[in-house]
Amino acid sequence: MGVKRDLTGVHWRKSSYSGGNNGDCVEVADGVPGLIPVRDSKRPSGPVVVFSAEGWGPFVAAVRGGRL
Repeated sequence: MGVKRDLTGVHWRKSSYSGGNNGDCVEVADGVPGLIPVRDSKRPSGPVVVFSAEGWGPFVAAVRGGRL
């Protein structure tokens, strides 16, 4: 079940791991305690995936390891 978060006014930054992927860029929002909001930079008003701080590391490790 999803929980709505107000992300109005958060600062989005392009992930350092994005780039050179033919425009496929991931943005991450800073300043949301305990959460890591992520979105597609091409669709700034589109959906946002929100990870817990604890879930972010395993997700990144899975991407780096080619499991996702």
